Amino acid sequence: MVIDPGRAFGTGAHATTRLCLASLLELPRGSLLDVGCGSGVIAIAAAKLGFAPVGAVDVDPVSVETTAANVRVNEVGLDILLLDAVRDALPESDVAVANIALEVVDRLRVRSSVLVTSGYYADATPAPAGFVHAGRRTQDRWAADLWRRE
Repeated sequence: MVIDPGRAFGTGAHATTRLCLASLLELPRGSLLDVGCGSGVIAIAAAKLGFAPVGAVDVDPVSVETTAANVRVNEVGLDILLLDAVRDALPESDVAVANIALEVVDRLRVRSSVLVTSGYYADATPAPAGFVHAGRRTQDRWAADLWRRE
C-alpha cells in the first residue's frame, strides 16, 4: 500500500490503525464502511484484504479528497462520500470501522452487524448504541473494540 496522508489524518503507522487492521484479519469478508476515513488507510487495506464493496466516509472534505487520491494510487475501488457519521444516514455494511474520537464513537449512526472502534486510550469505555461488546485488543496505551449488533 502507498499512502500519502497529505493534509488528512493517517499513515497507517499509529497503534489504533494497526489494531483495527488486526481485527479485520479475523472477520469474515463482506461489505465494509470506513467511518472517518482520514487518508483512506483502513478502507484501502480492507479492499486489498478482500472486503467488498468498501465505502469510506468523512466529514472533512480534505480527507475525502486525500482518500480519493490514495485510492487511485493503490488501484482499488471504493465509494467515498462526504458525510457526518453522527448526523447523516450512513450506507449499510456488514462491517463498519470507526477509528475516531471516543465522543464520536458513542454517537455513531452506523448500520452494520459488526463494528470495530478505536481511536481512544485503553482506559476508555465506549458504548455505541445497539451493539454488545465482543472483544478488545490493546497496544501500548491504545485500544480497539469489536462490537456485534444486539
